[in-house]
Amino acid sequence: MASKNKPAIGGKTEYKEKYGFSDHIKYAKKFPKGINEDVVRQISALKNEPKWMLDIRLRAYKEFISRPMPKWGADLSQIDFDNIHYYAQASEGAKNDWEDVPEKIKRTFDKLQIPQSERKFLAGTATQYESEVVYSNLKKQWSDLGIVFEDTDTGLREHPEIFKKYFGKLIPYKDNKFAALNTAVWSGGSFIYIPKGVKLDMPLQTYFRINLANMGQFERTLIIAEERSSISYIEGCSAPMYSRDSLHAAVVEIFVLPGAKVRYTTIQNWSDNVYNLVTKRAAAYKDSRMEWIDCNLGSKVTMKYPAVWLKGAGAHGEVLSIAYADKGQVLDAGAKIVHHAPHTSSLINSKSICLNGGRTSYRGLLKATEKAANSKSKVICDALIFDDQSRTDTYPTNEIDNPSFSLEHEASVSKVSTEQLEYLMSRGLSEEDASALIVSGFLEPVAKELPIEYAVELNALINMSMEDSVG
Repeated sequence: MASKNKPAIGGKTEYKEKYGFSDHIKYAKKFPKGINEDVVRQISALKNEPKWMLDIRLRAYKEFISRPMPKWGADLSQIDFDNIHYYAQASEGAKNDWEDVPEKIKRTFDKLQIPQSERKFLAGTATQYESEVVYSNLKKQWSDLGIVFEDTDTGLREHPEIFKKYFGKLIPYKDNKFAALNTAVWSGGSFIYIPKGVKLDMPLQTYFRINLANMGQFERTLIIAEERSSISYIEGCSAPMYSRDSLHAAVVEIFVLPGAKVRYTTIQNWSDNVYNLVTKRAAAYKDSRMEWIDCNLGSKVTMKYPAVWLKGAGAHGEVLSIAYADKGQVLDAGAKIVHHAPHTSSLINSKSICLNGGRTSYRGLLKATEKAANSKSKVICDALIFDDQSRTDTYPTNEIDNPSFSLEHEASVSKVSTEQLEYLMSRGLSEEDASALIVSGFLEPVAKELPIEYAVELNALINMSMEDSVG
């Protein structure tokens, strides 16, 4: 972070230049604002979907309009569902060659360094702009192994039997109001299938970008890891800084079959006009391992609780999360883990930071059913507060129905003190650098789990966010 004795680099200006810009795009298709049954039918018809998917969309739409807004968590009363675009397509179809992507969209992702990320990892990358994927690339050697990495629309079209078997089975449209909305109007997202015994060492990556004001993005991600397979998946998110609100309501379903391992990493960097309301859930079967690494920065409101249902003996689930809330931001995040089988284990490690009146909340569920004999879990919730205007809350729920289950739960709230800052500053650090050092140490247990390029990016994002907020 820049010292006060040096010219400032970064801060809100750099943040806006890198992530907060918007582009003047001529859209191939853009629906008027508002949602009704005709909008749902038009989206399905545009994609030439089978009747069974249209039927699910229509049932989900009825559930959405009949279901009240959640009364718990953050205040969602300002969301105006009639003032949102539910579909916008910036280009005609997904491209397999980066050179074929329209120039303005290409410049957007050049600014975000998406192709460079692909080259660094020699991995597949898909980028979603508004409602549709605009660029995807999968190494031929992977497809030769039977790996499928497509946008979700292509997954439905080209792999209908697999898709129908798993779609909506973990998160049915009746799960919550925003899962119903997503199911009704979903578009884009990632469809990944890893065959039995295939282990992918390098991560697959997807980047989601909202460009329009009052845009809704409703991607649907479906991942199936067959027995003894292994995959790491990384997604990033950004949006420009508009005074008008946008809505991001994604659904992610992951099936980790016996002996498989999945790691799903999110680095979210929404601007502070986005309502980020996401449902993520994984099922882990015998001797499998599911890891969520969830880094939440930005947004006006975030409500997100990655979940693992441990369904097979010996399964393990982890949720490692970071939430950072600045002025006017509410980040209500956490985890849900349910032990349905014996000899299962889990870890929840939640870190939150709030400053300038921002608010963070940890909201978690740890449940052990009667079947969870000789299982164990550890829950750690740590919060760091920078000032008297900020607030953090913890809402843990532990339901233990098996007497042999072992649970450790610890929580801490600490405030950055004047003494801490003065000590570090006495060693030659500016207040900004001292604050950044404290935050880096606080986040280290989660940040160390990221690939080095992403750990550096996360640190840079937090530094840029703090630069104009401290001092």
